[in-house]
Amino acid sequence: MRACNPPDCSAVRAELRSLLLSAGWRPDAVDDAELAFHELFVNAWQHAGSPAPAVLVCLRPTTLRVAVCDDCPDLPDSRASEDPYAVSGRGLHLVRALTDRLGADPTKTGKVVWFELDFAA
Repeated sequence: MRACNPPDCSAVRAELRSLLLSAGWRPDAVDDAELAFHELFVNAWQHAGSPAPAVLVCLRPTTLRVAVCDDCPDLPDSRASEDPYAVSGRGLHLVRALTDRLGADPTKTGKVVWFELDFAA
């Protein structure tokens, strides 16, 4: 049986926030990055069954890329739920709205779901 609570990602969120703020990113963009990361992390745990998803953060001069890896080969369905009362099914739609690019790439053992944000001063 799987635990009811996702693994703790607060350290990664804090590191992401610190990294972006020290690089001069606007606080609203930092908030968007944190929320998008959290959504991908929880999706990897909840839908892909990864007990502790791997996270890769790459900050280039003008672009942030955050990738979350899991062991499930099924690529995500990014369509929003049509049921207005559904309790899930809107996460990737939210990530798409918060970020500049969103994608998923298969790997030998699963997939990597990623987003990118462009720097805006």
